[in-house]
Amino acid sequence: MHNRFLSLRLGAATFAIAALCLGVEGCGGSDRTSASAEAAPRAAVVQVRRAPLSNTLSIAGEFLPFQEVELHAKVAGYIRNISVDIGDRVHAGQVLAVLEIPELSAQLQGAGAGVRHSQEEITRAQNEVSRVEADHAALHAAAARLKQASQQRPGLIAEQELDDATAKDRSAEAQVEAAKSALSASREQLEVSQADQQHYAALSEYSRITAPFDGVVTWRYADTGSLIQAGTSNVSSEPVVKLSQVNLLRLRIPVPESLAASVREGEPADIRVKATDEHISGRIIRSTDSLDRSTRTMQVEVDVPNHDYKLTPGMYADVSLRVQNDPHALTLPLQAINRDGDKTTVLLVNSQNCVEEREIHTGIEGSNRIQVLSGLQEGDRVVVGNLGEYRTGQRVDPQSSTMADENYAAKQGAP
Repeated sequence: MHNRFLSLRLGAATFAIAALCLGVEGCGGSDRTSASAEAAPRAAVVQVRRAPLSNTLSIAGEFLPFQEVELHAKVAGYIRNISVDIGDRVHAGQVLAVLEIPELSAQLQGAGAGVRHSQEEITRAQNEVSRVEADHAALHAAAARLKQASQQRPGLIAEQELDDATAKDRSAEAQVEAAKSALSASREQLEVSQADQQHYAALSEYSRITAPFDGVVTWRYADTGSLIQAGTSNVSSEPVVKLSQVNLLRLRIPVPESLAASVREGEPADIRVKATDEHISGRIIRSTDSLDRSTRTMQVEVDVPNHDYKLTPGMYADVSLRVQNDPHALTLPLQAINRDGDKTTVLLVNSQNCVEEREIHTGIEGSNRIQVLSGLQEGDRVVVGNLGEYRTGQRVDPQSSTMADENYAAKQGAP
């Protein structure tokens, strides 16, 4: 009887030890036995995966004319006629105003007379060259004959006569060179006269103020009969009209200093114009590549076609710029992370389906997902939503999150 009772006690002890061993095979912790006896709670999990990820900057931009210029007169004069007013659309080369400049007409006529005078001087100098060349030819021939005769019959020609003939020959030769120099000077004077004529002719053309490009007259400063000072004078001169090119606009956007290095030419820009309720897609064309010291911003520009003239310079638009982009980022849903000061953690479900708290470092943050720079690997499973319901070391029943909207865990809780 005693031996039977001892055998029963030994059997009960063996069963208790076996049960304890089964508890040890769980996730670990002080309550392993009781935890293994209870059903593991279900937890919604997602896998760390690679996906394109970008960050956008939403900021207001202002439309500006692509080109804008105030047109001045090159010469002083009275406005004889001005043919445009504000709001008029003009074409490149179109005459906008004509100046009356009486003294310029006289100067142009004087320059023309100077050209004609120089041409006549050239003709006279050419005739003079021909005359002195003929005289030189005759005197040179006479001196040559006397010299030849003296050589054939020494003493026949007096030495004085030979010297006189030689001197006249050399004098005639010098006159030829002088006449040629005078002809050259007359030709140079003609070039000067022609330059003066071209100068005054160009100034005469400046009496017609023309449009340098297609645009719209945005302001008119003068009327018929107004005295206009030359734009090149030291006296402050008033422009005649202001012209703006608005069939193509610049959308100028101030990018904050913190994101200036991330903005690149060619990056897409999503534009929404509140005034016209338009949605436009564009790209960054140019930037200043420097910061404005007063605002600490960098100006970037997007060219926006405006052929229908619906947009007006001065309008504002809401612009979304992609300032950070990684086409193969390691990502997680935002609902899977927990931030505590400078520390960011996730709840990792390991191969034994036990929860581990893991610190991670993050990068680009999108609207729904965030980039993981370190702390996790592709394919790792992390809990998404209701993170406060789980603790480190707890065994869970992981359920893959398959809903398209990964916000479901935050809205509905774990399944």
